[in-house]
Amino acid sequence: MWQFGFGGRDMERLVAGRERIYLDRFWNDFSKDPTRFDEAKRRHYAALYARPGAIRAGFAQFAAFRQDAIDSKAFLEHGKLSIPILALGGEAAFGPMMGIVMRCVATDVQDAIIADCGHWIMEEQPLATTKLVVDFLSALS
Repeated sequence: MWQFGFGGRDMERLVAGRERIYLDRFWNDFSKDPTRFDEAKRRHYAALYARPGAIRAGFAQFAAFRQDAIDSKAFLEHGKLSIPILALGGEAAFGPMMGIVMRCVATDVQDAIIADCGHWIMEEQPLATTKLVVDFLSALS
């Protein structure tokens, strides 16, 4: 997790105009099968990240991890969440860790591992992911 502490203007300048190169590294390394993150998806996301302020916002999300941990500890002093939570993880990525992590902060957790999938669950296994979400939400009503 130490690499998430990097940031600032230099990162933005290094990536500016090279968003696709930067993002390809994550899509290739964190996918179970990088070919599932097809060219159309790659062009789409790279174009979004190339928009003004977008890469800065992407980096800011990770730069906030340290504060998120502080805020989460303060939140937990008031007790765990009691609302239903769905925790999904790709088999080749976070897998069962999503449920384990969510049980640290919530009492009603349903978890599932999406087979043959890496980090990008909606891009790699959209039908399986959608079915799990729809089933979860349907059971709530």
